[in-house]
Amino acid sequence: MSLTESMSEMRPFFEEKGKLMHGFRYERIRTSGAEINVAIGGEGPPLLLLHGNPLTHVSWHRISPALAKSFTVVAPDLRGYGDSSKPDGGDDHSAYSFRAMAQDNAEVMSHFGFEKFQVAGHDRGARAAFRMALDFPDRVERLASLDIVPTYHALTNVTLGWGLEAYHWFFMAQKAPFPEKLLTADLDYYIDYKLNKKGVGLEIFSPEAMAEYKRCTTPEQIHAVCEDYRATVSVDLAMDTADFGKRTINCPVLVLWGSNSHCGRHFAPLEAWRPWAPDMRGWAMPTGHYPAEQRPDLVYDAFWKFFNGQEPKAQT
Repeated sequence: MSLTESMSEMRPFFEEKGKLMHGFRYERIRTSGAEINVAIGGEGPPLLLLHGNPLTHVSWHRISPALAKSFTVVAPDLRGYGDSSKPDGGDDHSAYSFRAMAQDNAEVMSHFGFEKFQVAGHDRGARAAFRMALDFPDRVERLASLDIVPTYHALTNVTLGWGLEAYHWFFMAQKAPFPEKLLTADLDYYIDYKLNKKGVGLEIFSPEAMAEYKRCTTPEQIHAVCEDYRATVSVDLAMDTADFGKRTINCPVLVLWGSNSHCGRHFAPLEAWRPWAPDMRGWAMPTGHYPAEQRPDLVYDAFWKFFNGQEPKAQT
């Protein structure tokens, strides 16, 4: 199916807020370290979609039905998030490293018989996809990243502006149970505050998606997310530091970010990605931190072209 035909047929999903993961079925897959809740739908080459924090797989609901017209779309909840299991992080928090998340999803794809696949990730999912491309270079054929710079760059180039907007990186990484006690005092307030990005607001989220995010914002998930951030500033940073200047991502990489996001305001994303991704292209989109929910038309256009082997260009 061509891009024009697919966009025309699926336009209602860009506009109708009542649809979540239309046409997808669900499986719960046991990996070597977790149980992963997975939505799968469509037909064609396999495409793995990895969500960010504090979201779940339904953050892809405005583009996944359209992508499923051309690809077999696999959209899991990361370990610790949504309806996936929340294993113990361990003394060094490594059970919530991006390596552990990458391993989970490599095993998920093997479960479905996909030894080679393409992957897109947003926020934490993009960091897991980054690690997956390094750890499984023979399996990841193309990588698209939404609104991040690599972890090594973010944590070695901390500025006042980014630190103020990305306060949760350092707050949630504090020793348990300090952040957990404060965040679980009022979970609805927390999730509303967390998603209400400067200059964007909550209006970009469908009521159904917001209800899912609130359903999944439990004390157990809050603890898992804190373990995720504790891993980031320790084992993840150590891995990336060891790899910096020594390993690169072999496959083509698409880097997209919101011009009105903390990533766009405080970093030069292409410069940050360049040491890691020799075969790279990308641009800013007129969005905040949640492009797939704010401008699904732009994200879909870029993804469809890139994952079909074309060279996408910025649209407005």
